Amino acid sequence: MSSTAFTFPGQGSQAVGMGQELAEHYDVAKKVFDEVDDALQTKLSSIMFGGPDDTLRLTENAQPALMAVSMAVIRVLESKGVQVGDVAKYVAGHSLGEYSALCAAGALSISDTARLLQVRGRAMQQAVPVGEGAMAAILGLEYADVEEVVQAAAQGAVVDVANDNAPGQIVVSGAASAVERAVEMAKAKGAKRAMLLPVSAPFHCSMMGPAAEAMEAALASADVKEPVVPVVSNVLAAPISDPSEIKKRLVEQVCGKVRWSQSVSWMTGEGGIDTLVELGTGKVLTGLARRINRDANALAINTPDDIEKYVESLN
Repeated sequence: MSSTAFTFPGQGSQAVGMGQELAEHYDVAKKVFDEVDDALQTKLSSIMFGGPDDTLRLTENAQPALMAVSMAVIRVLESKGVQVGDVAKYVAGHSLGEYSALCAAGALSISDTARLLQVRGRAMQQAVPVGEGAMAAILGLEYADVEEVVQAAAQGAVVDVANDNAPGQIVVSGAASAVERAVEMAKAKGAKRAMLLPVSAPFHCSMMGPAAEAMEAALASADVKEPVVPVVSNVLAAPISDPSEIKKRLVEQVCGKVRWSQSVSWMTGEGGIDTLVELGTGKVLTGLARRINRDANALAINTPDDIEKYVESLN
């Protein structure tokens, strides 16, 4: 029997048409999208299925949309007798995906998760005026080299490592001027590529302080239960289950670094995981998993065909 972790994608994996095939094939999937629409009092599913792309890309839409597709997959699997607590040893998600992971493991309801992610998306968007912040991907440098670049590029402004996604794939975030300096310095240091990302705010850096405060307030009244399996926290790269600690780490996550590379390394090492199953839109985490640990079996489930094959593989 393989030892499995379920993983959940983050922002950037959204695409117009996401979830539509699931809704057409499975009533339980359609119910998830209806529940999210009701919770947000907006027809998010229409934007997901039909666009326009620039509206779907808005952080306050993309975040609950990605969670909705992940949860639609989970509900379909459950309808076929595949329960998270029986199959997965851990759950983990990339940035907003941590909320999907918690929802999948029963720590949060779908409605509460959708509302929290809408608050999170808006708060992250509003924390920094458009144009003042930026993010950049740096490919082909070691983590320590990127840390040096960030320190040199700051020059009194904010620039932090935002995502440690995989060996040689690191994202930096902060004030636009400092991030632009980091891009040039990374190229000079031998990065294969260093490029600004098409995002509207500098996520996962200290400039997100106002968003962290907003999430602290929103989470204070949220009903967080103990998950059926531990969630591997982004900021700790270690498993947690206590509801009060979950809330604390979700607040820290807004300004903190997404330690995805370390999270996957922990799961496939000390955590004893040999199979990573990505549930939801796209295959970003599946690609990263193969870079982080070539020996790990990584697969993505996001279509009816994927679901049927996966359920068959478990029988």
